Amino acid sequence: MEIVQRILPMKESSKKARSEGKVIGFVPTMGAIHEGHLSLVQEAKKMSDVVVVSVFVNPAQFAPSEDLEKYPRDPTRDAELLSNENIDFLFMPKVEEMYPANYGTFVRVNELSEKLEGVTRPGHFEGVTTIVLKLFHIVEPHFAFFGQKDAQQLAIIRRMVKDLNMDVEIVRVPIVRESDGLAMSSRNVYLSPEERKAATVLYRALDHALARIEEGERKTKTILKEMKEIISTEPLARLDYLSATDLIDLKDLKTLKGKCLIAVAAYFGNTRLIDNIIVEV
Repeated sequence: MEIVQRILPMKESSKKARSEGKVIGFVPTMGAIHEGHLSLVQEAKKMSDVVVVSVFVNPAQFAPSEDLEKYPRDPTRDAELLSNENIDFLFMPKVEEMYPANYGTFVRVNELSEKLEGVTRPGHFEGVTTIVLKLFHIVEPHFAFFGQKDAQQLAIIRRMVKDLNMDVEIVRVPIVRESDGLAMSSRNVYLSPEERKAATVLYRALDHALARIEEGERKTKTILKEMKEIISTEPLARLDYLSATDLIDLKDLKTLKGKCLIAVAAYFGNTRLIDNIIVEV
């Protein structure tokens, strides 16, 4: 594994791989690597000749009130875990490398960025799409791998790629969960033992929704009401939103039809967690 910290040598390595006819798979991360990230890497290895992973805590996607400074960082451990996966390149640029002085260009996907997470975190997705577009230009991947846990982010990046005629295929990888159902997340380390236990209520609510859908329930009002009742039984959970939308356009659905996203966000103490399931009816 080669660690690269500057844009130019990363671009040169990617161009060399492409010139040799190799397929490049790319996994963008913000570090604090866990099994969820490694599942993306493993999928990339199946589909690619060369695997590039980036670790970059992107300041542009954090609001002033959010957790940029305390966001978990352990580059040494990240490098060790990724080296164990035998990836080819670990791209770890510094902030000033990605956002030099007088930087002023940002990318925004309208409408999709204003829903769900965008209500609570205005400007977040503008930061996400900007850094992902920059990374795509630097790495020039054939495939890029993203986790289903950030389903809205995935939908937005797919739209950006389509709208800007980009030559990269976006691959969705299923959520990796702990044994008790909690979706793996770098932010889980913020949870106290009591909050960690309470956080499993999100998966229980989603699992209930899946069971009701499998029984034939299609009214989203009914499903979301029952999910809310389950979450309300956990005193440490403070619900942010529950939604049932179309998977592609994130439009609210009164009745489930086609590919649907059932999503939830909630606070446990000061930690905000998201989770979801995708169903096709």
